[in-house]
Amino acid sequence: MIDFEVQRCTRHCAKSERALQPGEEFYSVLVAEGGEVVRYDYGIDGWDGPPEQCLGWWKSRMPQPDQRRLNWAPNDVMLDLLDQYEEQPENQDMRYVLALLLIRRRVVRLEETEQDDTGAEQMVLYCPKNEQTYRVSSVIPDEDRVDEIQQELAKLLFADAA
Repeated sequence: MIDFEVQRCTRHCAKSERALQPGEEFYSVLVAEGGEVVRYDYGIDGWDGPPEQCLGWWKSRMPQPDQRRLNWAPNDVMLDLLDQYEEQPENQDMRYVLALLLIRRRVVRLEETEQDDTGAEQMVLYCPKNEQTYRVSSVIPDEDRVDEIQQELAKLLFADAA
């Protein structure tokens, strides 16, 4: 697996070069350029959809200046939730998003992708902390479900900082 660092938000629209304002929604895209992975941020008005060769993309909101910092749940809690979702077919898309979050946080690492008995793609993840292997179906949520998943995971995994 190739490891790379994702740069922070530029706080400017890559298309119009205008500053993204607090509370404004925006899109971010990762693109391979030469031997590097480059991040581009776009305001809603400058978003034409993800480029064909992008590695990934997501939608975010610029934080408010007075917004309190959120704290992540402990890694063990997130791994436990990943285990719980394994037995819940209705939450396989949420399990997939949680797995991506755990990869991003370097709690687990992507070892390989394989196909299950039905031909569906699965990520094979390994957690060095508990020496456990996880198989997570690649269930990409539809656009309507993304907001639901985001809100549910935020309720479960974030707490206001004191």
